[in-house]
Amino acid sequence: MKRLQGNGWVLGAGLGVLMALAGCAKHEMAADAGAAPAEALQSPEGAFLAYEHTLQLRLPGKDIAPRVKAVTEACQSAKFGDCAVLNVSQQAGDTPSGSVQVRIAPKGVEPLIALASDNGELTTRNTQAEDLAQQVAETQLTQARLKNEHERLVEYQQRRDLAVADLLTISQRLSEIEAGLEQANRASAQQHRRIDTQLVTINLESTSSQRNRSEIGRALGDFGEIFTTSLAYVIRFIAGVLPVAIIGGFVLWLGRVWWRRRRNKRAAKP
Repeated sequence: MKRLQGNGWVLGAGLGVLMALAGCAKHEMAADAGAAPAEALQSPEGAFLAYEHTLQLRLPGKDIAPRVKAVTEACQSAKFGDCAVLNVSQQAGDTPSGSVQVRIAPKGVEPLIALASDNGELTTRNTQAEDLAQQVAETQLTQARLKNEHERLVEYQQRRDLAVADLLTISQRLSEIEAGLEQANRASAQQHRRIDTQLVTINLESTSSQRNRSEIGRALGDFGEIFTTSLAYVIRFIAGVLPVAIIGGFVLWLGRVWWRRRRNKRAAKP
């Protein structure tokens, strides 16, 4: 009996050690997974998702213009893959700000964001996807229908027994179909461009400390203007009230004189 208890104790201890080792291994795997860089989001195979990313970054004011330039040049040089700059804006002054909007291949999204947020603070990041499956399906159906109609009309146009009026009608319809196909092809290209690339909008603003200093600086700079404006209001107020005060004081003085004379006359009567 004692031997069985001893064996059970050894077995329990062994299981405890194994569980501890497994827990440590699991913790190390979780730590490694947390340290891994974020993977690029891509539309799964068979899906038609158009991803858009919007970021809000805070940087020292002096770094905003160079950062906008660096992000723009990285996109134009295809440093992180196919990329097109859609919009660039900058605002100078006490609190500089900037914005860059690009359309880039999925694999370049995270490297571009890392470049933009280097030594900065990422305050907001929003990622959303629009499902274009229905639009893609409708465009494909339109293309197939127009191509089939175009082929039938071309075959019919080759008949030798066609009247001139029918031939003109077919030619006009073929022109309309070709215009519709061109429009459908442009829509399809735009849809696949939105699926194959992702829209990234990066907004950069000055740090909160710089904004606070800027507010104090603007307040001090506006001190003279505020003081003169307030003084002008006071002068206008005095100019408006002074005539009323003078006339009111004069009327009050006359009233008091009249009241004293009347009182004196009553006192002089026997």
